[in-house]
Amino acid sequence: MKKTNLSASGTSYYGVDIRTTVNDLIRVIGEPTYESNDGEDKTNFDWNRITNEGHIVTIYDWKQYRPIGLDENINFHIGGMSFEQTVTAKNELLSMLNMK
Repeated sequence: MKKTNLSASGTSYYGVDIRTTVNDLIRVIGEPTYESNDGEDKTNFDWNRITNEGHIVTIYDWKQYRPIGLDENINFHIGGMSFEQTVTAKNELLSMLNMK
């Protein structure tokens, strides 16, 4: 999974989450595309990435409405163009995190 400058427009949440920490995501996929860890918006952290199969996905916290501890385990949503793409992205992330 690599950083991309391609637009994530059109990605949606299909009910696929991953439970991990901000620091672990940074460790395996790099710095967030967007970060504002103040709890003032619907998301504090967003990553736009492209999977090994070439699918654009987004990984983001959703409606925490509070600052998130960087080592705090929370559920992150995975957005994509289809349910299958988000499941593939989750499996890729789990493998990178050694959690599979």
